[in-house]
Formats: sequence, C-alpha cells, structure tokens
Amino acid sequence: MTVTKDREWTFDTIAETYERMRPGYPDELYADIFKMITIDESCNAVEIGIGGGQATLPILETGCKVTAVEYGKNFTELCKQKFKGYPNFSIVNMKFEDYECEKGTCDLIYSASAFHWIPEEIGYPKVFDMLKSGGVFARFANHPYKDKRREDLSRELEKLYAIYMPEVSGRREYTEEDAKNLADIASKYGFIDISYKLYYRTRSFSAEEYLQLLSTYSDHAVLAESVRREFFSKIKDVINDYGGQITIYDTKDLQLARKP
Repeated sequence: MTVTKDREWTFDTIAETYERMRPGYPDELYADIFKMITIDESCNAVEIGIGGGQATLPILETGCKVTAVEYGKNFTELCKQKFKGYPNFSIVNMKFEDYECEKGTCDLIYSASAFHWIPEEIGYPKVFDMLKSGGVFARFANHPYKDKRREDLSRELEKLYAIYMPEVSGRREYTEEDAKNLADIASKYGFIDISYKLYYRTRSFSAEEYLQLLSTYSDHAVLAESVRREFFSKIKDVINDYGGQITIYDTKDLQLARKP
C-alpha cells in the first residue's frame, strides 16, 4: 500500500471495523521477541500506535507495564475498554512524536503496522533514547497480497484497480529483501543485534467481509464516497461472479534491534 503522510486519521473513523477486521500476529512472532528479551512484571513497555489492540495482549500477559501511545481518539477509547481488566495497561491519546518519556526507562518498545507513519529521522532516535541499555525495539506489520491461486479472479480485480486506484495497481508481493532493507534502517541510528523474520498465512473472506477489510485501508478510505461506493460495488460483483469468496495471502514481517 502506498503511504502518504497525514492519512493516519482515516483509521480512527472506522475504529470498530478496524479492530474486527484487521488480523493479529502469530504466536511465533511474539516468541521471537521474547527470545530477544525477557519481559516480566518488572519491565516497562511502550506500544506505538495501538490501533484496535491487535498486537497488545501477548505483551500485557507477561505482566509488564504497557503504555500505549495512540493518535486516534476513538481507538484510545476502544482500547481503554478492551484492556480495562489489566491494571498494568495505560494509554495516552497523542502522536508518538509528541509523547514525553524519561530517557533510558523502557525495556521494550514495539509497533505493529504503525511505525511507518512516523518520520524515520524522528522515530528511531526517539525510540533509541527511550530504551534502556539492552532494551529492544520490535517493529512488525502485515502485508496482504492477492489471491495467488485464482489468477482469473485477481486479474479481474486488477482491472478495477487500474481504473479506480492506478497508483496501487500492479502492487508486488512483499519480499525478504524488503524486510531486510527495513531492518537495516536501525543500524543508522546506533542499534545493534539487528534481525528480521517473515511469517506467512492466508485468510478467506466473503465479498461483503472483504469490502469491510478494504474500508480499513487508508488509501481506500480517502476516496470520494461516490467513487468508493461504485468501486466497492464492482469488487463485490467480481468476487461473487467467481464463487463469492476471496483468499488473501499475508506476509508478516518482524524487525528486531537492540540498544547497546
């Protein structure tokens, strides 16, 4: 998905749909984070851009203190309720760029499908300063791709994207090279022990469910309402013409880095 700054507000307008439709992350990913650093009740963690809280629970369940920094007001209220049973959870409603935290006080800082909204030259140095020596930054995200086993369906959908969203038409699948290049950014800002890993899974949707998922993508959400309605109607027709179901191939990537 092409990223344009100042589009992050679109997610907050459909917070409940986002929380319901966006995927979580595999247990293996969290296991890899916990291999990098042991997290327990004595630790402090900060989550950057909690969104609907898809990535939060496995960290909370370690017993560590989790402070979420979330720009969206609706997401903030949603997650206050979602995690109200966890006394070790708190959330502040602001951009991470404006968040004030004492330097060298965090054991883990993590961000799921959100850190790309923060300018690199601001985000990485700030995370570095907030971490304790030996602390870990975990950056991860999901990268959905077309139904690879049904080229006829994908081809028809691609024709629609060429008309309605040509800027994302022909988008390629996320690769290991992409993940490595993203991981390597941390080395410019003093991090060590840099690594990355990919995880794969599929998700299947009815036509109606798939449209709900698309509504949580910022580049789709900013389309003019009349254009989006027409575009989504045609997507629904295509999926129904090809059996009423579509499968998405997800690549999830994790980048880990440590403060010396």
